Amino acid sequence: MNKNIIYLSIAVIIGLLAGYLIFSGNGNNGNAAEHDHTEEMASGKMWTCSMHPQIMQPEPGDCPICGMDLIAAESGADGLAMSQFKMSENAMALANIKTLTVGNGKTKEGILKLSGSIMENEEINGTQAAYFGGRIEKLNVNFEGEEIKNGQLLATIYSPELVSAQQELLTASRLKESQPELYKAVRNKLKLWKLSEKQITQIEVSGKVTENFPLYANASGTVSKIMVEEGDYIKQGAALFTIANLSSVWAVFDSYENQVGSLKKDQAITIVANSYPNTNFKANISFIDPILNSNKRTVEVRAVLQNKDGLLKPGMFVQGAVMLSASKMADRIAIPESAVLWTGERSVVYIKTDSKEPVFEMREITLGTIINGSYEVLDGLENGMEIVTNGTFTVDAAAQLKGKKSMMNKEGGKTTTGHEGHTGSSMEGNTTTSMKMSISKGVQKDFMSIITLYMEVKDALVASNPEKVSNSAKQALNGLKNIKETDLDKMTRGHVSIIKDKFSAIANNSNLENQRDHFIALSDNMIAISKNLDQVSTSLFIQNCPMANKNKGADWLSWEKEIRNPYYGEAMMTCGEVKQVISK
Repeated sequence: MNKNIIYLSIAVIIGLLAGYLIFSGNGNNGNAAEHDHTEEMASGKMWTCSMHPQIMQPEPGDCPICGMDLIAAESGADGLAMSQFKMSENAMALANIKTLTVGNGKTKEGILKLSGSIMENEEINGTQAAYFGGRIEKLNVNFEGEEIKNGQLLATIYSPELVSAQQELLTASRLKESQPELYKAVRNKLKLWKLSEKQITQIEVSGKVTENFPLYANASGTVSKIMVEEGDYIKQGAALFTIANLSSVWAVFDSYENQVGSLKKDQAITIVANSYPNTNFKANISFIDPILNSNKRTVEVRAVLQNKDGLLKPGMFVQGAVMLSASKMADRIAIPESAVLWTGERSVVYIKTDSKEPVFEMREITLGTIINGSYEVLDGLENGMEIVTNGTFTVDAAAQLKGKKSMMNKEGGKTTTGHEGHTGSSMEGNTTTSMKMSISKGVQKDFMSIITLYMEVKDALVASNPEKVSNSAKQALNGLKNIKETDLDKMTRGHVSIIKDKFSAIANNSNLENQRDHFIALSDNMIAISKNLDQVSTSLFIQNCPMANKNKGADWLSWEKEIRNPYYGEAMMTCGEVKQVISK
């Protein structure tokens, strides 16, 4: 009995001791967890969704859109400012991202190039008019472009008025002694009709009336236009021919409105004609049209060229080059057009903030004149900065994925608990979040054929056949030629541009793994556009493999609900799930 009591007492003591240790440990762990959570809140660490990067919350939990666990955002990366983000070397290589250091601290002369054509110099052109009415009996000018000389016979005209005036002259000449004033008035009347003294005297001496009177050229030049035909009746003062003097011509250029500020009257311009590529013609700007052509958004600029040898013909295409002096180019920064992203109201570029690391940051800039495919930057950049010139859309997409300031998101990722804050569309990466695009019915119809060709690429990847993958991608590239960039809005154009790049990369690559890497971004952009189609010919399934893309997950489109994985093929054919269905 005593032994049983002793055993029972020992068991109670051991139980109490074990309970104390267990609950004491749990309590400490709870305090530690609470302490860690408090530290995370205090550090400003943010949490985001890998599938919906616009979601930014101050504590871990579930995504309010898809329910997935939130992951730590990268905005708190060591050594990076809140507006900066870092890309992987692999992503840089796949997107073919290129950068350029602007300015380099040097000031050079700039050249502004203009395109135009040769035109007649209207200041020295002339018109051959009829100084008396009548009927054209004969034309001695047979074609436009014919060279004529001053005093050359151009036409013969029958003029009843001139016949009457000649008869008056013959009568007045017999009375000139008794009525000199009458005789003088009749002669002056004929002079007003541009008859010469010689012609009038000849009529007087011959005593005969000339019925068909000759018309002589009053200037030398080239007949540029014939406005009458034989047998036409003409009135006094009617224009018969336009005579161009091509001893000098105009070089007329169209200058875009943002180039006009760099031009002024009397500025030197060097002109090269397409017909004489090795000959430079020197001139000065003689006229800048004060009125903008609202249809072409251009201003006419012209220069006068001496053309005594007749080398320059009206209609010839020419190129003009205006030198902008070093003093005018001082402190100017020029960047390629490909570096600039437009949002309608803003123009932005991405700068590489670290020369040794792929760290980027969006920068808003103010643009000025465009010269030879490069924009002048008025504000926002400094000499020596390194900017992205190729793959800019990809870098912008990376910024969106990381919740940073981007083309469509001026403020960067914001704290949100729902669908608010949806700021952009994926162009690279593994998200299928999309922004509303405006796609015409014609483009939608063309894009449905691209989806069909995309499916052939996908099926070839499922079959692990790199040769067929490449051939199918080439067919898709040909199909994309039917989609014109001018028919697309800014957002759609960006997606289509990357789709073309990815199809091209797949077509020109025989390595299956590399083809699958490019297929990730291709699928993201195909999905983004597919979500904005009003109608699809049949249901589209958006499917996802969580193990693809180095366990980050990757999406693709399929006509069938059944999973056939293009990222692993036979190795893991059924790995994945249907995330969403795009229906008719």
